[in-house]
Amino acid sequence: MCSWNCRGACAKRLSIVRRLTQTPLQQSAVCFAIILLSCSVAAAIETHLPFNTVFKGRGQFDRLVSMARSNDWKSLPIGERTAAVGQALLGTRYKHFTLEIDNRIEAPSVNFTGMDCWTFFETSLAFARMLNEPDENWTPETLLRYIETDRYRSGVCTGEYLSRLHYLEDWLYDNDRRGLVEDLTSRLGGLSVPHSAREMTQGWRHYRYLAANRSLLGPLAQMENRVSSRRLYEIPKNWVGRIESKLQSGDIIGIVSRDPGGLYSTSHVGLALRTNDGTLHFMHASSPGNYGKVVIDSRPSQYLYRYRGDSGILVARPLK
Repeated sequence: MCSWNCRGACAKRLSIVRRLTQTPLQQSAVCFAIILLSCSVAAAIETHLPFNTVFKGRGQFDRLVSMARSNDWKSLPIGERTAAVGQALLGTRYKHFTLEIDNRIEAPSVNFTGMDCWTFFETSLAFARMLNEPDENWTPETLLRYIETDRYRSGVCTGEYLSRLHYLEDWLYDNDRRGLVEDLTSRLGGLSVPHSAREMTQGWRHYRYLAANRSLLGPLAQMENRVSSRRLYEIPKNWVGRIESKLQSGDIIGIVSRDPGGLYSTSHVGLALRTNDGTLHFMHASSPGNYGKVVIDSRPSQYLYRYRGDSGILVARPLK
């Protein structure tokens, strides 16, 4: 059904049609075509959000571009380049739900003024990939295109909420399938664990899109069933210290947690960073209950023992 705005936009066109056509049948056919076209155009316009909604923190972006040029980040391998971007974001405050930016329309977005664990690693990776472009293409618009490539199923945002890859294990599955990253978890000794991705249906009131569109809960549950049906592998926390020497700066480290019912899912994510002394650190956006900002933390093997529910890690390596 057309909106009132759409019907109002058609009114003048319809009066012209009535004067130019001779029979009621002709008038009806042409009027229907105009209404259909006008509403289609209106719907297309409504699938986009204003730029100041989808991109925040231009000053921070420009600072990173300047650092990339002066330090020649483009010459670094993709992993080291991603870690360099991550280090440049140290101190960025933690902000919850930065991807929940509208009640209806899903769109690629970046917020440099505040990040959660997901947007920290994803923005670092997308910015690093953007540097493969000629310098003149290092723009917010190009960064948003690389965000879309990573964040959405098959690299395409349809404007629908469920085109986004909401679970890290689903993100890893899709990006590995497309050759953008390599899942190293099994190769590093990962074990299969009972898998359940249910966080969003259980806490749907916390998600702006879901609270405003409860009709999405059914399709969301179906998506979660598909994700949960795939095997989830983790490197158990007591093994992580043994494999840290095999990890590289820029590797994506997902934290796997076990719930009281014995089911496992991903709960946190960050980047590996190997410092000059050879130590591997966990670099991540830490929640307000801890540091409340992007930090370089302890070794992953030590970090896991802070939280009883954390059972291990998964690891993915950016390929391009």
